[in-house]
Amino acid sequence: MSDGETASNSGDGQRKVFVKTYGCQMNVYDSQRMADALARDGFVETDKADDADMVLLNTCHIREKAAEKVYSEIGRLRQLRDRRRKGGADMMIGVAGCVAQAEGREMIARAPAVDFVIGPTTYHRLPDVVARARGGEKVVETEFAVEDKFEHLPRQQARQVQRRGVAAFLTVQEGCDKFCTFCVVPYTRGAEVSRPVAQIVEEARRLVAAGVREITLLGQNVNAWHGEGADGRSWGLGELLHELAGIEGLARLRYTTSHPRDMDDALIAAHRDLDVLMPYLHLPVQAGSDRILKAMNRRHTAEDYRRLVDRIRAARPDIALSGDFIVGFPGETDDDFEDTMRLVRDVTYAQAFSFKYSPRPGTPGADMAGHVDEQVKSERLARLQALLAEQQAGFMQQLVGKEVSVLLEKPGREPGQLVGRSPFLQPVICDETVGKIGDIATVRIGRASANSLISEPVERRRHAA
Repeated sequence: MSDGETASNSGDGQRKVFVKTYGCQMNVYDSQRMADALARDGFVETDKADDADMVLLNTCHIREKAAEKVYSEIGRLRQLRDRRRKGGADMMIGVAGCVAQAEGREMIARAPAVDFVIGPTTYHRLPDVVARARGGEKVVETEFAVEDKFEHLPRQQARQVQRRGVAAFLTVQEGCDKFCTFCVVPYTRGAEVSRPVAQIVEEARRLVAAGVREITLLGQNVNAWHGEGADGRSWGLGELLHELAGIEGLARLRYTTSHPRDMDDALIAAHRDLDVLMPYLHLPVQAGSDRILKAMNRRHTAEDYRRLVDRIRAARPDIALSGDFIVGFPGETDDDFEDTMRLVRDVTYAQAFSFKYSPRPGTPGADMAGHVDEQVKSERLARLQALLAEQQAGFMQQLVGKEVSVLLEKPGREPGQLVGRSPFLQPVICDETVGKIGDIATVRIGRASANSLISEPVERRRHAA
């Protein structure tokens, strides 16, 4: 996912915060949480770092050279702050997210311009951290107890619902216990913790009451969620989805990100039984070679994954599959890579994310022998991405000429346009006459671009009828 910026214009005469968000949807959600926490301290958001009283970088450790990019950004911010100080203004610099959690005090030592560092499980302490930093303390707030992970959420959500559009994220699970050898998440986000059913349902009801039509359940390993249900039994994500599907006014449900080992029978059945659960599933596999999967500690084989996909498609034949792939993991041979290409051809993906392996300090993969040459990794990635792009284009073209339901989310770039999402998560550009924001409109797809669908104009549809 491309780096994004979470910001909105603010009023004059108020302290302003600029939040730059890197990485995954969990970070987008976390940026909203931090902005809400800072709002209690008198901050409003701005879309310009130049006029911000505080800049907060919400970082991600997944991408290549993530830490180096953060330090480079801090260097630019230090220069901006120096210019502001010459004009009589000041600016605090804070770093949050997974890089902050991993680097901790090392970040303060390496980048003295940073006023505070805060990890992703301690955002509810942000106002206190800012107050301490304002008093001159260099604050590092990354220590947490597992039981504190969701302690703050019930207090925050009542304020957050007014900030949402017609689609919203809802965190139900944090952390990961899988310990894939390439991944820092278990070290930066901690152990898997599931949010209680009552909290989730209460927040979902508030979101719907505030006008939300679609909710995406979030977790680093979301389908590992479990809890005690309303009937006193132990529930998994499938049962939770059934409970949420009963909320009046909730039109769509999604969830991300999943691990193949946690796709149980009840969750697969939910895709068959719940119309409100959209036919889209992000199910990372990472590689198609059993040898590499074992080295990654994925704890499943390529054939396990193929059989799982067959079961899911038997339950929901129209489902659009998305995946993650890493090329050039230590020890990957040409034959291993061809196994990955073979799996991609066998499964076929509507969308996928693919990366060159880059070592993360502190993970087992970083210390493995057999690191692959960068040029070889680049060549393999280019081949893989060409195949994935071909599959994505094929999936998009299959929808041309068909009618799809679209949740209208925002105005388009051009006058008279609205943009929404298909059930398969693609952006759809529509004529504004099909409905208003928040409506679910049925449109006929006229053509497909590389990353979006374009509906036929309403006038043409009427004449064709």
